[in-house]
Amino acid sequence: MTTMQDREKAFEAKFALDEELRFKSEARRNKLLGLWAAGLLGKSDAEAYAKEVVAADFEEVGHEDVVRKIKADFDAAGVAQSEEQIRVRMLELLGEAIEQIQSK
Repeated sequence: MTTMQDREKAFEAKFALDEELRFKSEARRNKLLGLWAAGLLGKSDAEAYAKEVVAADFEEVGHEDVVRKIKADFDAAGVAQSEEQIRVRMLELLGEAIEQIQSK
């Protein structure tokens, strides 16, 4: 019985760690995405804009809220980027974010 309980605890600990890493990676990706978008938008305070992008991810489950925010900001500023281009950049930056998190 103890072996089964130990395995269950180990599984729960791994699940918790995986979820924490996923959250950190997505938050880092959103920051990197915000910095990229700030550059295209010509924002003078890229860090502040990146924080806005990170905060936008808490509006609803998933990442569509981030895509909508950046796309709306791009449209308002006349930056020609499609939602698909934003999503592709998000995928690229997720890989970069995971590498950054794992290298710490």
